[in-house]
Amino acid sequence: MDKKKIGEIIESRGARYAEAADEIWGCAETAFLEHRSMAAQIRLLEEEGFNVATNVGGVETAFCGEWGEGRPVIAFLGEFDALTGLSQKAGLDHKDPEVPGGNGHGCGHNLLGVASIAAAAALKKVVQEQGLKGTVRYYGCPGEEGGSGKAFMAREGVFADVDAAITWHPSNCTYTAGTSSLANSQIYYRFRGVSAHAAAAPHLGRSALDAVELMNVGVQFLREHVIQEARMHYAITDTGGVSPNVVQPCAEVLYLLRAPKSGQVKEIVDRVDRIAQGAALMTDTTVEKDFVKSCANIVNNETIERCLQKNLEFFGAPRFDAADEEFARKIFETTPESGRFEDLEKHVRGAGEAGRRALEEAKKDPLPRRILPYVPSGIPMGGSTDVGDVSWQTPTAQIYMGTWANSTPGHSWQVVTAGKSPMAHKGMLQAGKVMAAAGYDLMTDPELLKKAQDELKERLQGEAYVPIPEGVKPRALAGAKS
Repeated sequence: MDKKKIGEIIESRGARYAEAADEIWGCAETAFLEHRSMAAQIRLLEEEGFNVATNVGGVETAFCGEWGEGRPVIAFLGEFDALTGLSQKAGLDHKDPEVPGGNGHGCGHNLLGVASIAAAAALKKVVQEQGLKGTVRYYGCPGEEGGSGKAFMAREGVFADVDAAITWHPSNCTYTAGTSSLANSQIYYRFRGVSAHAAAAPHLGRSALDAVELMNVGVQFLREHVIQEARMHYAITDTGGVSPNVVQPCAEVLYLLRAPKSGQVKEIVDRVDRIAQGAALMTDTTVEKDFVKSCANIVNNETIERCLQKNLEFFGAPRFDAADEEFARKIFETTPESGRFEDLEKHVRGAGEAGRRALEEAKKDPLPRRILPYVPSGIPMGGSTDVGDVSWQTPTAQIYMGTWANSTPGHSWQVVTAGKSPMAHKGMLQAGKVMAAAGYDLMTDPELLKKAQDELKERLQGEAYVPIPEGVKPRALAGAKS
């Protein structure tokens, strides 16, 4: 098949996809509160002829669009949640929130889900026209930011019959991801003590805040005795009040613990649990553990990654114009000088001379107009993603597509302001083309699909998936508003 046909199908619906992405940008809903964003995506799926099921895996804002029958089952993953505190007006070269303290799409998820729907719709149309057998699915996956929606879905077996899964992420670079991610667990530790007058009767009090502080000190000492790649973040979410003359009877700390593999995270969690128990013993308080969520590390699949790279090279990076360049240059000038080109340098590491040349060329341009070399390193990137949980269930791979200015930091107002721009729309549509073409390859080449599935088995080597514990339910971010 001439894959230009896939590009033409997606471009013919480009205006509608841009409209949907902009609508979701305007909703800016956070984890598990994405009802309007979900509705916008469902309308789009139904327009494209997909049958839609909601409340998938028992997650209220998870859904699935499906077309076709039989195998193979090729799935595209989409996200649509926003971040707190990143409200920003679109199209500006300076920070100016629409709603002070409000939400904003600081990771481009308004684009992410729509491009994956575009890919699913294009593959559906080609399969339909050619009379091929197989099933095309789009999974609407909520709560990636701080909620691990895919992990809850994976625990319930939602991806169990999928033959392969493809996704992407908006970025300041264009490349096929050959890196893994950090697994993580997020847990509240709540301490309970006894209040008392801090001057008249301090001996009667038992300070929960002391327990939190002692726990944090214990974890600081633990940092020397875990693997170098581990990360331990915390936020004190309840100090027990604002009166220093009261012995605080309650206090709470939220921990996010990361490591390259889920099993390593579990080991660290067990040690942090014991530190919390020790802090409670030292202060004569009690501690309650409240497990919020977890996500697994990505299990790379070089077979699908190389398939994506081939199609990325076929379609190329987004084709930006002079207006895109002018806007990108203004945004580039607002980015921190000390962090410029860090992402580029990280992604070409290991690519040798080709990587060096790509880096030098990319540094001259405020736009991500070049495809970076593919490096199948499997090294964990700095962050975490619940795409990892899907990758333990079925062969999974992803690309990153340039949708905002070079060196733009993630989770920033700059990402939000660019989220409705023509350059964002162009990157989104280009991502859809690459994913649809890779999906077509997997659906029509049984040997390629089997190779991807065999690779997953080989990489796992019998290692068991560590799911979110039973009984843990998806929850909205603390203090978040829809």
